[in-house]
Amino acid sequence: MPTYVERFWHADDAGGLARADRKPGSYRAYIPDELGDALPGLSAEATDAAADALAVLARADERIGAGADYLNYLLLHSESISSSWIEGKQISPKRLAVAEVLNHGSRAALEVVANVRATTEALGSLSDRSLPITVDAIVRLQHLIEPRLTAGVRTTQNWVGGPGWSPLRADFVPPPESELPRLLADLAAFASATAGNPVVRAAIAHAQFETIHPFIDGNGRTGRALIHPILRRADAVRGTLIPISTVFAADPDTYIAGLTAFRRGDLDSWVLGFSRAVETAAGYAVRLAAEAGRVDEQCLEDLLTHRRRRGVSPVVPRSDSVVLRILDGLAANPVLTAELVAQRFGCGSTAAHRALTDLADAGVLGRSKDPKGRLVCWTADRHLALARLTER
Repeated sequence: MPTYVERFWHADDAGGLARADRKPGSYRAYIPDELGDALPGLSAEATDAAADALAVLARADERIGAGADYLNYLLLHSESISSSWIEGKQISPKRLAVAEVLNHGSRAALEVVANVRATTEALGSLSDRSLPITVDAIVRLQHLIEPRLTAGVRTTQNWVGGPGWSPLRADFVPPPESELPRLLADLAAFASATAGNPVVRAAIAHAQFETIHPFIDGNGRTGRALIHPILRRADAVRGTLIPISTVFAADPDTYIAGLTAFRRGDLDSWVLGFSRAVETAAGYAVRLAAEAGRVDEQCLEDLLTHRRRRGVSPVVPRSDSVVLRILDGLAANPVLTAELVAQRFGCGSTAAHRALTDLADAGVLGRSKDPKGRLVCWTADRHLALARLTER
């Protein structure tokens, strides 16, 4: 059974703290049970919900099929935007994408860029079922998200929520720092296993991670990034990234209530809610695939209309032309510079610039300029808008 341990709080540096936060006193830190590697027993309702979610994931993966690689840029960016949205960090898909390509932008944009890179790392290095997920790998993941912090698990007590800056008024107090090595090693072993329904395993691993809260910052984003390799390494999905953070961000109160239920020992309620979120996220991915296809068709039509009006012959460019090769990959590469195009397609910078200009003149691409009015890149704004899943 989970236990609580009594601890004493005294602010080491009370400067700038409210009177209520300067007050010393006792608080209770929560210590969860270890997970082992087997899945726990659940009610018939929760078991059926997780089985349904697993079937929906398989169908979504099949329907999207070979287009998954093309779509995953938008899905990954939607997921990262949504995961950061939950933490109060809001950024538009366009600002995120431009900051990622130019490696320059606002602090908020660069923080979400770090989230994109961490999720990419999780999908790559942690999805191989022949290799265990290790505590060191989880630490690396969090350090990608919060590179400004010293790498490693916390060495002090932290807490979650509450009206001030004190564990005495917190909504939840995770385990003491002394418990972290044991609990994280257990979590890593549980996340590495693949037996049983992977939806249940991902749900429990995520909730346990958020309960342990092993880092000073970045716990939510790290914990949500871990969901994807757990599903991937058990073949719940093979190519498609499921934007589950989008569902959590759309209804954060339900998400937090589910985590709270987990800490009360109500696994059924948490697994039920997580399974429904998985189904909804899979539906988002399928709809995004259809919408991206429609946007691709409209962009091609806009280009051909532009060429007809200009009297360009032939109206339809050669299949190996730079302009069509750019057009064919806009969902996966929606922010472009002439240098990137030349490098990607092995053409000269003049040909790259001409193709980008043609697409911009046709209304397919937008021109992004810096504060001094200098052109810095071209953007596929209609494709980028598809990543606004949370807002939609």
